[in-house]
Amino acid sequence: MGVVGRDKFLILPNDVKHAKDSDRSTVVKKFAPGLNAVAVPHVKSATLKDGLEARRKLHPDKIRTSKESEMIFKQLNKASCKTYLIGSENTQEVIVVDPLLEHVNEYVSLIKNEGLKLTHVLDTHTHADHISGAGALSDLTGAVYVMHQESPVRCVAFRVSDGFDCHLSDMPVKVMHTPGHTKDSMCLIFPDRILTGDTLFLDDGGAGRTDLPGGDPGEHWESLQKIMKLPDHLIVYPAHEYRGREPSRLGEQKKRNPNLQPRTKEAYIKWLTDMKLGAADWMKDVLKANYECTQDPKAARIPVDAPACEIKGTMPPGANELQVPTIPVTEVRRRIKDNQLDGTMILDVREPAELRGEMGAIQDVINIPVGQVTQRLHELEKYKEKEIITVCRSGGRAQTAAAILLKAGFKKVFNMSGGMIAFRRTEKQGDA
Repeated sequence: MGVVGRDKFLILPNDVKHAKDSDRSTVVKKFAPGLNAVAVPHVKSATLKDGLEARRKLHPDKIRTSKESEMIFKQLNKASCKTYLIGSENTQEVIVVDPLLEHVNEYVSLIKNEGLKLTHVLDTHTHADHISGAGALSDLTGAVYVMHQESPVRCVAFRVSDGFDCHLSDMPVKVMHTPGHTKDSMCLIFPDRILTGDTLFLDDGGAGRTDLPGGDPGEHWESLQKIMKLPDHLIVYPAHEYRGREPSRLGEQKKRNPNLQPRTKEAYIKWLTDMKLGAADWMKDVLKANYECTQDPKAARIPVDAPACEIKGTMPPGANELQVPTIPVTEVRRRIKDNQLDGTMILDVREPAELRGEMGAIQDVINIPVGQVTQRLHELEKYKEKEIITVCRSGGRAQTAAAILLKAGFKKVFNMSGGMIAFRRTEKQGDA
């Protein structure tokens, strides 16, 4: 089991950087037992070229990142947990990131049918919402199981540290340690994209919760500051996506993601602490099962496709299962225009700064950020029998707030579909 410093390079196939010719076989055996690795020249990190966006649209599973290499990139799961297959078109060598135990046989069949060679399996962190398939996939294929050096997972064969430079065949990859969701969370940075694990989700999804064992909101703030310094062109690929959001540039996430908005460390800790709406005991059972490298899919009871790592997963027991009714944004606009909102309260659950931002706010809304709704229910008591319409940027946080209100006994709660994005879009269409 090897731990390597930032001055060495992970022997993802064909790379034995910083090793002399005479030492390469020793390095291979020490850090990647069983691999028949052959050294290749170092390939400098590539930058995005003109026309990359057009190629990405035409061939999203094969993206050229330098003149030496073309990337194989596929997302393998249909549900909310995301597993990525990444490799070199030149060598047909691939890695799998964040595999699920229930899909391991499918991964093996896909790799075999496409004539690929699986060399490494990585988990971006110890998962709390599903059983990892990394151990089983490693056993079936002989691939090396890789995690961060802080990982408590017993069967990991190779451990990496912060700043660790790797190569996936002839493509550069950098490891960035990003604790906060878990102690062992890490991001994988490629020339044109970043796999963020649960450190960062997309848009209203925010980021992974910090109230499970190993979580720390202060460490999460520090990790996000590291991400904020990365180039805007990187495309963000998280380990979860619960509501069909599409990967987008980090520059867009810096504008839209609530967890990336400017806050002091103290303010961020308070903000996340306010969001602790109750931990899910079953997630602790999943963590324990993953620590022990279980290959039993029934080792822990797991709700089907529950958005557990996102803030919605921290809601009071039973709130996740509630069906929240929606109200079309066109109907809300019609009522405002016709002055038919008597007795109806519009609750905007974005952060106060967002109401002053580009989307603005609907006139006379009440603003309570989603993370404070549970603690401030008493302020809404007079509306318990009246109609409440929840609003946020695109609908995710409003859905969460509406579920909390329904669980608390509020009778007539609706989520405005599409949020302020849809509201402003229909507003422009109406004015055209």
